[in-house]
Amino acid sequence: MDPTKTETDGAKGTPLSTESKVLETGAAAGQNFGPVKSICAHLNAFHVYASDPARCVEANHYCSHLNEDVRQCLIYDTPAPNARLIGVEYMISAGLFKTLDADERKLWHSHVFEVKSGMLIMPGPNGLPTGIWEAAETKEMEQVVGLYGKTYHFWQVDRGDKLPLGGPELMMSFTQEEQQPGLKELIGERDTRFGVDSQQKKEKRGYIEEPEIHTGIRSTISQALGGDMY
Repeated sequence: MDPTKTETDGAKGTPLSTESKVLETGAAAGQNFGPVKSICAHLNAFHVYASDPARCVEANHYCSHLNEDVRQCLIYDTPAPNARLIGVEYMISAGLFKTLDADERKLWHSHVFEVKSGMLIMPGPNGLPTGIWEAAETKEMEQVVGLYGKTYHFWQVDRGDKLPLGGPELMMSFTQEEQQPGLKELIGERDTRFGVDSQQKKEKRGYIEEPEIHTGIRSTISQALGGDMY
């Protein structure tokens, strides 16, 4: 999935007609699109299926803030203009997470490993010096490390589906590098495409304090084996 691609492969259907393109251009010129314009961050990481920890998928998050405690993200398979919308993620502060009941907590995950390992990145704009962008990215990670996420995917692109088939799939975050064979290679391939070094990011984020991970969230490994929650 080349981040410079202008189209996404694999969706079933016919190309846009001239009429649809004209209507699309007119709508774009005349409508506000306020909720979409509030998107302020592009984050890239990998999500793992809660129902099958052997499967994972790359996820491009486009996130906006509702307030200081709540964020909401649209998730696409690539950063291309006509990428497939594959899911959504909500992120909340630790304070709000502590108000959730035990059953609800099982649907949420921590971002600590994603941040501290360098897996979670904020792809930078072309032409901006790397050092300047990484400083902004690291400040963003200082906030994300303490947030809890609830994610559902509707389009299982990793199995080659041409349409969003079946019910929604609850997704989780990785909690350790050994959680899935080949994860290191997946991250390396992603890094190459985006021109980043997640190991370097791990070192730069070393100073970020790891927050307490509150009890009740799902551990994809232990749940697959019939074990306990964190």
